[in-house]
Amino acid sequence: MTTVVLADDEALLRKALAALLPLEDEITVLAEADNGETAVAATLEHGPDVLVIDLEMPRVDGLGAVEEIRRARPEQVILMLTRHARPGVLRRALKLGVQGFVSKAAEPAHIASVIKTLHAGKRWIDPDVSALAVVDDCPLTDRELDVLRATREGFSVADIAGQLHLAEGTVRNYLSNAMQKTQTRTRHEAARYAREHDWL
Repeated sequence: MTTVVLADDEALLRKALAALLPLEDEITVLAEADNGETAVAATLEHGPDVLVIDLEMPRVDGLGAVEEIRRARPEQVILMLTRHARPGVLRRALKLGVQGFVSKAAEPAHIASVIKTLHAGKRWIDPDVSALAVVDDCPLTDRELDVLRATREGFSVADIAGQLHLAEGTVRNYLSNAMQKTQTRTRHEAARYAREHDWL
């Protein structure tokens, strides 16, 4: 028997999976969550074999939730559901140790078999997801992406420096490099440009 926590803000999809997964295989759904915060709480409370989590969720997104969970449960097996497999996002998820990626359009039977695969200690990335991940034309470094991500969330240079444990001058340098590479005039324009090009 494989236990899972399901985290997805789309109630219809989450409820359908909660009903269908137990029919597909020996899978028990221990809890459901509709945002990143409750996903963290449910995972820490129930300790499932596999956390099935949506990438894009309110409050705390899938990656933010995974980061928190990793700190408390470094061994947690995670399957990420995604509609938009942006290269930068996939890179971050892999760095966080996410073991599997499946398209949200996948059949429940396929999601069930991937859950079993991950529980058996293997990895899985859907071919359509991995194809998107390979196309990486991003000229920005990981650090430049980090500061743009924080800019998008509305943080000031001082806040970003505190968050990323960097000097404010270093943050300004990263932002300046990012603006040069994206040929934009402000850091907010650079963040928008990076988002539009699926780099964030």
